Amino acid sequence: MAILKPFFDFMFSPLVNNLPPQASLVIISVIITFLITISYKFLSNQQVIKAIREEIKQLQHDMREHKDNKEKFAETNKKAMMKNLDLMKHSMKPTLYTFIPIILLFTWLRATYLPAGDLFSWGFNIPFFGTGIGWLWTYILTSLIANILFRKALKVS
Repeated sequence: MAILKPFFDFMFSPLVNNLPPQASLVIISVIITFLITISYKFLSNQQVIKAIREEIKQLQHDMREHKDNKEKFAETNKKAMMKNLDLMKHSMKPTLYTFIPIILLFTWLRATYLPAGDLFSWGFNIPFFGTGIGWLWTYILTSLIANILFRKALKVS
């Protein structure tokens, strides 16, 4: 990580040095989520993924219709599981390309934002969160929201 720290510091220094930690982390999270969404869109065959998801949806509908007929239900369930496996294979390529860079970036994020403590504090204790949320939960919540928005805007299956 020591080798990449100067690189990440250089890339994100305008944000980290000029904005409050909350704002800079949210912006960095949105940037990372955008790059992951773009890579997923262009590294996977969106037409195939969409077709597989439609087939799975139809198979789930068929399973609901055959819930009383165990043989038909088991046969349809087997087909759905095979389609889910096929979908996972198509989704794996973008994951493999983005996994290591994200792990390296998370190491830098932790080193940069952990000293800031709770980034968003609300003054009362919430189970599992305490009195605020740190860098990781801030990243997760921001990326979930940004991911939904980017997938809709970019029509990513």
